[in-house]
Amino acid sequence: MLLKPIGIIHSPYKVSGDAPRQGRYSELPMELEIYEEYLEGLKDVDRATHLIVLHWLHHARRDLLQVRTPHRGEVRGVFACRSPVRPNPIAFNVVKLLEMKGNRLTVQGLDALDGSPLLDLKPYYSDLDSIPGIKDSWLK
Repeated sequence: MLLKPIGIIHSPYKVSGDAPRQGRYSELPMELEIYEEYLEGLKDVDRATHLIVLHWLHHARRDLLQVRTPHRGEVRGVFACRSPVRPNPIAFNVVKLLEMKGNRLTVQGLDALDGSPLLDLKPYYSDLDSIPGIKDSWLK
């Protein structure tokens, strides 16, 4: 398997302690810089108000399968929580698209560290991506 970044994230968060626990809690704008070879893929992206952003957690540990959660301090498996510590540290955020200028997208709602490799973008569709009435695991 080969993952090839489509761009890079420019963020005010320089170290993990700077970023909020979830991107949704971030009101700071960030810039997604799309590499030249992927510019054609941005056609009509600005028609969406929100995007799904997948990026690589390039500073995350990959050697733990259980972590202590910040909510109750309990130890959980990494697949049962949203810890950045995981075998393949891929982050998923739904962001608000504020502006698009050429190969630069300004977004809000991202918890990425500066220099994070951008893996993919997709439009967020509330009809498809939101499932009402689901069980929220152990969190609630």
